[in-house]
Amino acid sequence: MAEIHLRECSSITSSPRRKPPPSSARIPVPFEYTASNDGTDENLLILLHGLGDTHIPFAKLGRSLNLPQTATLALRAPEQIPFLYEQAYQWYTSFDPLGDLIERPNPTPALDLLRIVIAHLVDDCNWLPLRIHLFGFAQGGSVAVESVISWWKCELSRTRKLRVTEIREHDKEDDDRRDNATRQLGSVVTIGGPLLSYPTLEKPCPTRLLVFHRGSLCKSAFTSFSKAFARVQEVERRNSGPDERMPCSKDEWEPIMRFWSEVLGCRTGEDLYEVMSGAT
Repeated sequence: MAEIHLRECSSITSSPRRKPPPSSARIPVPFEYTASNDGTDENLLILLHGLGDTHIPFAKLGRSLNLPQTATLALRAPEQIPFLYEQAYQWYTSFDPLGDLIERPNPTPALDLLRIVIAHLVDDCNWLPLRIHLFGFAQGGSVAVESVISWWKCELSRTRKLRVTEIREHDKEDDDRRDNATRQLGSVVTIGGPLLSYPTLEKPCPTRLLVFHRGSLCKSAFTSFSKAFARVQEVERRNSGPDERMPCSKDEWEPIMRFWSEVLGCRTGEDLYEVMSGAT
């Protein structure tokens, strides 16, 4: 005869259901934060615009997505593009003095900014790294993937220092505890934005990556993605022209929404129990 057992559901987080909003005193660029529409801030989607844009359209995009249990944070790039009168911003210096695009730009200022932002979100706003997801278009997509790699490198370095301080270096329990201490970010989506650096990692980043493009990314770009990330999903759409644009139809958004349905966390209700059966 089968026995029925009840086990209290455990959550990976003890963070509050409603998170405090980010502070403009701690984030050195303009931004728009929108709490989850359903009252539960379990995930945070950081949106990064492309070259020559601002954060405002992406704040509207984040709200229109209406992802369950997901707050959104749209950041504006830190540098205004020189000699332009309109509000047009860049994540890093993109043009030389003659106005030509720099072939090998240095994204360090943008990576430093994202490091400050994510540290504030984790340390002051109670966000778990695993519940932080990034989405970027074109230049913003490059900054998103580079920032995830930068975070992972810092985590590997941090846990490596922990290993040095361990007394029982070869104890399996200690090894397991160290692996658990290496915190990964939730996911990253890049729309046409390649990596800007050649990845050199002792261990590929486990954060899931989705690359949406229209055929402009070369084979070497995906070689770099595969070296940096353990799980890479490619979505190619050529039927709307070769230029890199944001997804612009339900068909183009569908694989991205499906990806988010797989990676976004879900907080269950309070005082829930799991029903378990076992044979006597």
